[in-house]
Amino acid sequence: MHRFIKLLILPVFSCAAVTIHAHNNRLTAFLPENNPTGAAVIVCPGGSYFWLDSDYEGVRVAHWLNDNGIAAFVLRYRHAGWAAFAYHIRTGGRSFPAGYKDLTEALAYVRNNAQRFKIDPRKVGCMGFSAGGHLVMHAAGQLSGSALLPDFIVACYPVVSMTHPCTHKRSRRGLLGEFHTRKMRDSLSVEKHIKKDCPPVFLMNCADDPVVDPYNSVLLDSALTANNISHIYLRYKTGGHGFGTTREKTTAEAIQWKERFLSWLHNILK
Repeated sequence: MHRFIKLLILPVFSCAAVTIHAHNNRLTAFLPENNPTGAAVIVCPGGSYFWLDSDYEGVRVAHWLNDNGIAAFVLRYRHAGWAAFAYHIRTGGRSFPAGYKDLTEALAYVRNNAQRFKIDPRKVGCMGFSAGGHLVMHAAGQLSGSALLPDFIVACYPVVSMTHPCTHKRSRRGLLGEFHTRKMRDSLSVEKHIKKDCPPVFLMNCADDPVVDPYNSVLLDSALTANNISHIYLRYKTGGHGFGTTREKTTAEAIQWKERFLSWLHNILK
């Protein structure tokens, strides 16, 4: 039996929201009135694998996608939690690969219910912010050759490496805990595991990012280029971190990523 077991229909602004509960995570579908392309995006908020910014990098992103005729599914994937951050402890079921399993199940669920959600199962992508960017890129590598492989990936100011000096150590601790081996770090450094069937990637970050070292995106861009993966890399001089699609939280320069993404998406879906 699939783990997504309960549906609750709720009105949310101009769209209908379906809340799907499953154990320690929740998938919420935001469906636009019209979806001319049939595209759908599973949105993975950031939060250093300790928490989730489900507002600025979740619900607000979903509403923006809906405003542009794209179905959105916000995933509250399992993470270490505040107690693990504050007290360096772990609770059962929240360690890696729990979040990755949540994302793969969400991909399966969305595709299996494509007719119900009025989407094209061949146009389902993943969008991740910060640690969520790491999650979606990791999934792209691990799902190589699988029917669950996303059709496109969007990584916004992502965490990438778990081994390089630019590693975001808080995210690494959130993902792997207090004690981790070199093998574990290598296996979760996404720049080392880009596969030849990696879907098209939209990559964006800011040079003045004060949270995640911008070199993470440089590593990912280089790995995608080396493997001849179709992608676009936008590196803005200013903009910071954690702004999602909210203009007030970033610069006029960086918020341009939204229009660039929409143009890119329509081109790859032709």
